Amino acid sequence: MRLPRTAHTRHPWRIHEIAADFTVEDVWALPTPGGPDDLPELVRQLAEGIRSGVNGDTPLTRLLFTVRWRLGALLGWDGRASGIGARTTSLRERLPADLREGPRGPDLGSSTFTSLYETGDEWAAEMANKTVHAVLHLGWVGDGSGGHRGQMAVLVKPNGPFGRLYMLAIKPFRYLGVYPALMRTIGRTWQANAAGRGLR
Repeated sequence: MRLPRTAHTRHPWRIHEIAADFTVEDVWALPTPGGPDDLPELVRQLAEGIRSGVNGDTPLTRLLFTVRWRLGALLGWDGRASGIGARTTSLRERLPADLREGPRGPDLGSSTFTSLYETGDEWAAEMANKTVHAVLHLGWVGDGSGGHRGQMAVLVKPNGPFGRLYMLAIKPFRYLGVYPALMRTIGRTWQANAAGRGLR
């Protein structure tokens, strides 16, 4: 379920002090019911998906991702010269000492994302290319009925007018194809993992 931006901004997440100049683009309630200490399991699950390059559960979604990555390769959007440490500085350099010295989070392999930090109730990873500098943020929140679930936010800092135009152009594809498929994949994997751990 898509949530209003305030569902992210009202929580005292540490990401607020680190990415204050980023815009909260999307916020989603994740279909991941669990207990108060289950964030590490959700982080592990998403990290596995990122490392393996899982691109959704439908041919349309996989096609959208394939077209995007091929366009990026053709137009040079995703090269090292446009990434973290080249076009833009990593948000790791903004971290306060306690986060910099604490757990960073999982290794995301050869993906475009890199973990920033992990705490008891949030995890953040960043990526950058020629169009945007973005943060994927996972939080673990109460569900209003005594349980807990994951909440995902995407924060962005477009790279100039081209980046803003790009974000506007891909918005329909994100909402109609990418996010619904991603939510289904996250929910199915979470339920399968819970069953494997003997949980309901």
